[in-house]
Amino acid sequence: MTPPTRIDAGKGGDRVPGGPATTPDTTTVETADGVRFTVRWLAAADPAAPVVLILPAMAMKARNYQALAKALHATGVSVATCDLRAHGEAEPAFGEHTDFGYREMLEIDLPAIVSTVQGRFPQAPLHLFGHSLGGQLALLFAAAEPERVAGVTVIGTGTVFWWAFGPRRWFEALSQIQWIGLISRVKGHWPGGVLIPAPMPGGVMVDWSIHSLTSYYRPRGTTRRYNTLLANMTVPVLAISLSEDVLGPKSNVDFLVSRMPSAPVTQWHIDENSTVENRDHFLWLKDSPAIATAVSRWITTGTAPA
Repeated sequence: MTPPTRIDAGKGGDRVPGGPATTPDTTTVETADGVRFTVRWLAAADPAAPVVLILPAMAMKARNYQALAKALHATGVSVATCDLRAHGEAEPAFGEHTDFGYREMLEIDLPAIVSTVQGRFPQAPLHLFGHSLGGQLALLFAAAEPERVAGVTVIGTGTVFWWAFGPRRWFEALSQIQWIGLISRVKGHWPGGVLIPAPMPGGVMVDWSIHSLTSYYRPRGTTRRYNTLLANMTVPVLAISLSEDVLGPKSNVDFLVSRMPSAPVTQWHIDENSTVENRDHFLWLKDSPAIATAVSRWITTGTAPA
């Protein structure tokens, strides 16, 4: 576990008299290899209430989850947000960073960020909420360091193993994802285009493409056997799939769930019968209040969303 080498406390958030903060507090965390993150949080009135750390999707910024953070906070839990390395407020910025992959995010960044959140909320159980890539990171971190995580919620997070997409999409998945991996190896980064419109660090996309080809999480440079850790994980998981999600369809979510046979997994498939109107890989954020209410209920009571 790599602790943060420096934590700079920011200005405290405004508070309603006798109640929780209404604007985020901030803290800057610097990792042992010199990456700086801004962690923002909304604290619940109860210091022992669960704290939810939101991890963004690939190429998404933490600020895109402000509505979700506020909606979760309104249910009575504390919430923390943070960008992934080379995104948003993280420094160095994309294009100025040293290349990295899943290992750095899992074994350097998340331990430092989690230590900061747990230091701020020492009485609170930590729950990770991950979207897409953020969900993969949340699950793999929980599998590797289960004593630090009380539960994981993922949305739009499935394996990108080509076979899980189903026969009609096998060629598409194989060709497009391996093309992204090839270009990332040659250029040292993904410039954006097919499937992933935004630029991405090369190492992340190479690790991603290897997982897509083999179904194994084998980040470059790691000594951890992540698939074995995932198979043995007993941390509770809420896995949310969306009926109009072509990037993380239910078949891929189901496959990823099958790789966690020891974990108590609750699955929530959101379809046209749900009160959630936006069921796309990204547009579900428009329904943050409905998602937040269901997730918070699962976190606090274990009740499966309807």
